[in-house]
Amino acid sequence: MGVSLDQIKQLREKTSAGVADCRKALEEAGGDFEKAEELLKSWGIDKAASKADREAGQGLVETYIHSGGKVGAMVEVNCETDFVARTDEFKTLAHEVAMQVSAMDPKDVEELLEQEYIRDSSKKIGDLVKEAIAKLGENIVIKRFMRFELGQ
Repeated sequence: MGVSLDQIKQLREKTSAGVADCRKALEEAGGDFEKAEELLKSWGIDKAASKADREAGQGLVETYIHSGGKVGAMVEVNCETDFVARTDEFKTLAHEVAMQVSAMDPKDVEELLEQEYIRDSSKKIGDLVKEAIAKLGENIVIKRFMRFELGQ
């Protein structure tokens, strides 16, 4: 089945996957967008699993202060290279994780990874990390975090 550029563009805008991956997913799914999205998601999980043993020694520390200034969080998110650490996608991931920590007060990284993402309850924070791994092509690890609340 032939896949149009408009279909590829639409899937790419929705998933942020690469052009070649979008084309391949649409072709394998026979043009069905939902099936193509599921294929891309499963391929992303496979990519994330294959990168899990790679060292993540770069990254950044991100902070988030909730409006009102009474709750905040600081997180360390690591990746493999400084190049990836400077991308908007990586910075956004780190910010979203800091916001999650501030809002949900997880006890440790394992609990954080299993929490429902506050912006999309169909995803867990671990899914968000796996999606970033698939998109950026490097291992990404939430190393540590600290949550601050006024008076505690």
